[in-house]
Amino acid sequence: MTIASNVNTITKNNILIVDDHPFIIEGYKNAITRYNPDEFEFVISQAKDCESAYITITNPETKAFDIAFLDISMPPYEEKGIYNGEDLAKLISEYMPNCKIILLTMYTELLKIKTIINTINPSGLVIKNDLTFDELLFAIDKVIKDETYYSESVLKMLNLSEEDAIEIDQIDKQILFHISKGTKLNDIPQYIPISLGAIERRKINLKELLKVEGGSDIELIREAKNRGLLF
Repeated sequence: MTIASNVNTITKNNILIVDDHPFIIEGYKNAITRYNPDEFEFVISQAKDCESAYITITNPETKAFDIAFLDISMPPYEEKGIYNGEDLAKLISEYMPNCKIILLTMYTELLKIKTIINTINPSGLVIKNDLTFDELLFAIDKVIKDETYYSESVLKMLNLSEEDAIEIDQIDKQILFHISKGTKLNDIPQYIPISLGAIERRKINLKELLKVEGGSDIELIREAKNRGLLF
């Protein structure tokens, strides 16, 4: 959508920023509003966690976002099965398929990066340690021009070998999540629509994949986090 100006045509973009750190949100907003102000006007909405983001995205009165900045690691909204920024990205793609998604993370595991790219295919993927004011402006510029932006650390990781790469599905991720939260195995079927027996088999398989056979749940969760499979 555009609005007329006496000199130029100003392109209006609706932006969503989701992060559980208010000062980070303010930093993003500061950079976004300084991007080519003679050409672009930005209307920015913000959310602090998965629940508030879910409410905003699914609200029928919310105008579709053009760009969404999503932190991957955030407080979950278990009631709706939204556990992190990846789940929010999928939700946005369902409700607003034309929205360009920029994911931001502190995680630097190759497996995690590859999984994000394969499952979400974001317009931008940024390791937070790479992020400076100028880099954020560069990322915005690339994404607005329909190009893909990966930060320097992402590009370096993608060039690494992937001999030990492991991929797991969403159910395995949910099992790991509930184990990490201390949920008893017998209670997990309340949250995941599969049988207790299936959960037990998947847990055994996860320990085999992560090479902690015979290890404790604590060891399983520690290795899952080391591999970038759990936040």
